[in-house]
Amino acid sequence: MISFILFQLLLAVMYFILWYVVIMNGVNILQMAAALFITPLYIFKSRSNEYRLMGNSRNMIPVSLLAPAYNEELTIIESIKSMLNLNYAEYEIIIINDGSTDNTLETIINAFNLHKIVYPVRERLPVRKVRGIYYNPDIPRLKLIDKENGGKSDALNAGINLSLYPYIVSLDADSLLNSDALQRIAMAFIKDKYTIAVGGMIRLANGCRIKDGRIDSVGLPKKFWPLFQTVEYFRSFLVGRIGWNSYNSLLIISGAFGAFQKEFVLSVGGYTTGTVGEDMDLVIKLHKYMRAKKFKYRVSFLPDPVCWTQAPENLGVLYRQRRRWQIGLIDVLGRNRGMFFNPGYRALGLMAMPYYFLFEMVSPVIELLGYLLIPAAFYFNLISLDSLELFFLASVGFGIINSLGSLVAEEFTNAGYLKIREVLLLILVSIAENFFYRQLTVLFRLAGIFSYRKYKTAWGNMRRARFG
Repeated sequence: MISFILFQLLLAVMYFILWYVVIMNGVNILQMAAALFITPLYIFKSRSNEYRLMGNSRNMIPVSLLAPAYNEELTIIESIKSMLNLNYAEYEIIIINDGSTDNTLETIINAFNLHKIVYPVRERLPVRKVRGIYYNPDIPRLKLIDKENGGKSDALNAGINLSLYPYIVSLDADSLLNSDALQRIAMAFIKDKYTIAVGGMIRLANGCRIKDGRIDSVGLPKKFWPLFQTVEYFRSFLVGRIGWNSYNSLLIISGAFGAFQKEFVLSVGGYTTGTVGEDMDLVIKLHKYMRAKKFKYRVSFLPDPVCWTQAPENLGVLYRQRRRWQIGLIDVLGRNRGMFFNPGYRALGLMAMPYYFLFEMVSPVIELLGYLLIPAAFYFNLISLDSLELFFLASVGFGIINSLGSLVAEEFTNAGYLKIREVLLLILVSIAENFFYRQLTVLFRLAGIFSYRKYKTAWGNMRRARFG
């Protein structure tokens, strides 16, 4: 009797894993299909906008760019040059050196001939001690803060304290912006006065040729690991966010490129320190604040304001990055677990939060069990060949379809920026990644679950390479 019950329980677990994988990948297919429908419509409308004529207009909203830097001496100069080259009338650049232990501070000071000044700062958010502010009157847009190390959130809060303008844009120190990126992202605030936050598209700079902070020519990464991340970024940063954008239920605006109304960021206490998921945490705090106040609002994602960033080029850095992303997800969802299935948050609480819990946070455990147990169950005649084929179709076949669809959606946003042979290579990568790369990232995310308590406040060493 006991053996029969155990057998039935084991069988139930097998079929739960099987249908979990089917449903998860099926939802991803639906998101991809929505992106293929929504993206061309958005691109068509955006091309009819006269945003290019407005770039140098003084009527455009003034913006403060905030870029925290910790040990970024290899990339920070090109990043600053990129910000200085933006086609936009009124903006400032605030670089925050967060206690770097390399030559980041000296590199910036020497490259732009900055000098330490006495400058008034309104400390609206508590931050670690600021050691100095640097400036060059010949480059009036640029200011540099040097402060004690407090983490990315603390550095961004220090930048907010110094910022002059009512809109802020957070950037990574290894980010390069297209020259029209600010124009496009500003139009979201201008066209809809209820917009409080906007995220832009992230693409990989690995393989691109950089000159004076600009993308001189676009190319695919030459190294193995960034090549696979290219397709992954299309799927995650484009397809994965367009669907939630339609329901005003976006939970993540990437820290590499996100714009916010400063008034509301201050109202929620700025960025939360002590978490590695500060970008997701801020967006959720804004959702909660606006709904508590019963304010009409919108958090948006746009597929065409483009920010180029570096992807990890070796397996060790990739592992630490994905482990950190998983830890940040667990931390933020845990902080906001009261939103789960809460009808007061509508689609955000009833769909988005459960989705991220079931299919992002928990999925590494169930997927790994599926890869191990489903073939074993078939070998021992616990499940049929049809069930095994269904699992393979859902985990690999649906993954290939989703990756290929993401590539098509990406081509809609910037048709022709990749050569035909590069598109063909990405098609091969879209197929190949489903046979080992995605399983590898499952293991990395699983490591994030098991090491959550140890690393929940640690960013780890994200080693950079020079742009070029």
